[in-house]
Amino acid sequence: MKPARSKTPARKPISRPKGSNMMSKDPVQVYCRLRPMQSLTDVSCMTVESDKIVVIMPPGSTVNFRTNKEIKTTFSHVFKSDVTQREIFETVALPLVENLINGRNGLLFTYGVTGSGKTYTMTGEPQDAGIMPRCLDVIFNTIANYQTKKFVFKPDKLNGFDIQSQTDAMLERQFQAGLLQRARFDKHHKVDSDGDSKPVVAHKRNESQSVSVEADNAYAVFVTYVEIYNNSVYDLLDEDYARTKTLQSKIVREDGNKNMYVHAVTEIEVKSAEEAFELFQRGQWKRHVEYTALNAESSRSHSVFTIRLVQAPLDSEGEQVMQTKQVVCVSQLSLVDLAGSERTNRTKNTGQRLREAGNINNSLMTLRSCLEILRENQNQGTNKIVPYRDSKLTHLFKNYFDGEGQVRMIVCVNPRADDYDETIQVMKFAEMTQEVHITRPTTVKLDLGFTPGRRQANKIFKEARSKLEKEGRPEAADLNIDLGLVYSLGGSFPQLETITSDNDQMIQSLIQYLEQRINKRNILRADLQKKQDDFRRTLMGIEQENVNLKIEAASLKAANIQQKRKISAFEGHVCKSEKQIDDLLRKLNSANERIQILEQELKDRDLALNQRLIDKQRVKQRYNTKMQVETDKLNREFEMRLRQQREHLQNQVKKKDEQLRRVHQIVLDNDINSASKNQAPESTTRVVSPVRDTRVSRKDGIPVSNPRYRRSQSADTWIDHRPQPLVPVGTILQPLMQRRRSVTQLTSPKEIMDGASRYCLVAQEHDTDGELETKLYKGDILPTSGGGAQVVFNDMECLKQSSPKARKRTGPQEEGMDQVDISTLTETKRPRV
Repeated sequence: MKPARSKTPARKPISRPKGSNMMSKDPVQVYCRLRPMQSLTDVSCMTVESDKIVVIMPPGSTVNFRTNKEIKTTFSHVFKSDVTQREIFETVALPLVENLINGRNGLLFTYGVTGSGKTYTMTGEPQDAGIMPRCLDVIFNTIANYQTKKFVFKPDKLNGFDIQSQTDAMLERQFQAGLLQRARFDKHHKVDSDGDSKPVVAHKRNESQSVSVEADNAYAVFVTYVEIYNNSVYDLLDEDYARTKTLQSKIVREDGNKNMYVHAVTEIEVKSAEEAFELFQRGQWKRHVEYTALNAESSRSHSVFTIRLVQAPLDSEGEQVMQTKQVVCVSQLSLVDLAGSERTNRTKNTGQRLREAGNINNSLMTLRSCLEILRENQNQGTNKIVPYRDSKLTHLFKNYFDGEGQVRMIVCVNPRADDYDETIQVMKFAEMTQEVHITRPTTVKLDLGFTPGRRQANKIFKEARSKLEKEGRPEAADLNIDLGLVYSLGGSFPQLETITSDNDQMIQSLIQYLEQRINKRNILRADLQKKQDDFRRTLMGIEQENVNLKIEAASLKAANIQQKRKISAFEGHVCKSEKQIDDLLRKLNSANERIQILEQELKDRDLALNQRLIDKQRVKQRYNTKMQVETDKLNREFEMRLRQQREHLQNQVKKKDEQLRRVHQIVLDNDINSASKNQAPESTTRVVSPVRDTRVSRKDGIPVSNPRYRRSQSADTWIDHRPQPLVPVGTILQPLMQRRRSVTQLTSPKEIMDGASRYCLVAQEHDTDGELETKLYKGDILPTSGGGAQVVFNDMECLKQSSPKARKRTGPQEEGMDQVDISTLTETKRPRV
């Protein structure tokens, strides 16, 4: 990123011949970090030969097993697996922080396969911070005493900054404080809809060192945090996320100085490392991190945490920031955590994870293609177009590769033999990257001619004036500081290159420069003479004041001797009083010791009484427990005996019921046989074991109904009476009733007499085993002498639906009995309807 300020219009630039390359270039510095082995059974395929060389040995299981040659890769530095986070920071990132303070840009990104430790290197853990937290610590340790108040520098939404006056900055601070207080109130009285209340991880200071800084400048730090997910840029600090729960895609644009930036990104001013780290944690919650087969927390996007340092010089009095936008210098440090390259056959990704892996690999391939074309243009002198726009990642960092900052890369490698194929590709990319040279940026700082050290001078002057005001000197309020001119003839001579003998432009610029130096020298001479005269007069005044102070000191000395005599007398009285106080203190201490002894005895007695009460309570509780156990035991024995007696009585009742059922069956069989002999052969019926009860009229002994009244079975019409509610019995066999009329209740005799000849009543109940029994009581509808009708029940069917998993109770006598499937007649009365 180019500095956001205009060039100094003091003198015209000196023309240079075409083809002269006056800018120096530096190669991209690549560092290698080896991850420790996760398991004792893992086999390593890498060895560290020196602090710059790594040797890779192909294992037998690799795809490239035919090439069994060792591969040596050279880096700027190789960090072994036992290296500390602090050592990596001081070697790789600390020079970038120094460049940031001095107004130069920097880019640091971690590269490697998934699960190689990139995020750990960049972020670290709470107890062992990574590069990013340590960079924040060093920056704020350096500018701690030189920061401006909030909102003095304000982003202009076009990748630049405006300077506000102290009044405007104070008003905006008050407005933001009100918004913050309202947000805290809403957060206290309102719960988020999704219950998202993740705690913020506290930032622990890991670095106490600082770098050199320009003391006469004012500084402010701004941070941004974005991610590149599926080739789209998202703002992780977007304040609308709490309301919409979605992140809007951002656009990468170019500002007026040809610098690339994310349009409408949230840029927040921070005043401490803790505040910046809290913003980073807030963005981490929104970042896309998912589980894969190779990494439990795999980054599915490239994250870019940018620290922007804004600095501007103070005015001539060293108190306020100059209200000129041209003097503002903006430098930035971008910390990039690249997502790991993946192979689908190892990660087993499908669906959305597979699409994410494809976008990650495409962006990394675009980065590799851009670096390869840059290297080719530099080595072979070609002018091919670098495809920065093929990926948002390379498009965003286009300025760094074009020479607007220092670029460094940390290659994180997992030395396991299983990752050999991916490691080889990473090493090839690292070697190629080191061959790319980046133009070294030059920082242009404007020389405004102010006195160096004016901030410290202004501070000392204010302290002195405040001290004089406290001593009661009102004239101190009218004192003003005058730092004067800078005693310097200007910068160094311009670079002169004589190409031809008639280079008038060069001679004219040299004459103009010398005239400026002569004029400045004359001004400085006059100012020096004036200051010498002022100093001489001030010195004479100080000498006169010194004589007066000597006379005053002599009189004060005499008064001091008298005061010392009085003090000696007071000291004698104080000694006597101290002795009396010591005697009283000894008596008081002895009384306090006696009180402590008595209190201890009282505590011991209370403890003994409490112990007795506790013992009594334990005995009582033990007795109650024993009684409860005995009571439970007796209750269980009583219940067992009662259950045995109940089962015995039930078995006896079952035996008697079975015997009665068999006797009843035998009687019914005999009645059926006798009835069949008396009837004609053609009058066989479907009725099973009928029992007739012919009722006789009380007056004349004539039957009310004809018991032999029968209709043709082909003309039978059934009334199917099913009271509600009934359990459905569709899973068992049903009786065949071709023509039937179903009713749920009978309210009048006419409902039976209406063309029906047969009646069926359905009833349900549970047997002794708890199974459901459906009984069908069947009968004939016979006309009565009074013109009505009566129902004579002559058949009963029992439909039993039992569970195949239920355990049936069988007695010893029931096992040998044959089960009777024929329905028996249980109703011998003839109820009238």
